[in-house]
Amino acid sequence: MADSAAPASAPDPAEANPTIFGRILRGEIPCDQVYADERCLAFRDVHPQAPVHILVIPREHLVSLAEASPEHAALLGHLLLVAAQVARQEGLEGFRTVINSGAEAGQTVFHLHVHVLGGRPLAWPPG
Repeated sequence: MADSAAPASAPDPAEANPTIFGRILRGEIPCDQVYADERCLAFRDVHPQAPVHILVIPREHLVSLAEASPEHAALLGHLLLVAAQVARQEGLEGFRTVINSGAEAGQTVFHLHVHVLGGRPLAWPPG
C-alpha cells in the first residue's frame, strides 16, 4: 500500500532566520524596498549613515561573509551586482559597498548584508 501523504515542501529559508532581516523577509516588519528578486532584497537602512544607505540582503540566511563557502559564489556575486544596480538606480556616480563580518568588525545583524553608501564624499580610511 502506497503512502498517500503529500511530500513535504522545502522549508522557506526565511523561516529559520531569527534576525530582524528574517522578519523583514517574512513580511513581519515593513521596509522601504528598492529592489527584490528571487535571491535577494534591497531596502533603505532605517539608520542611514549617508544620504543614500541601502542594504542588500540574500533571502538565504547566511550569518556572515566569514561563513560563506564556495557553494555561495554565485549568490555573493549576485549581491554585488545588485549593489551596483541599486547605486545606479539611486543616481550615484560614486559609492561605497561595505560588508561587516563579525561583531569585532561592527556587524550587528547576523545575516549577511551589503551596505551601499553614497550621496556625499566618503572619507578614507573608515573606522
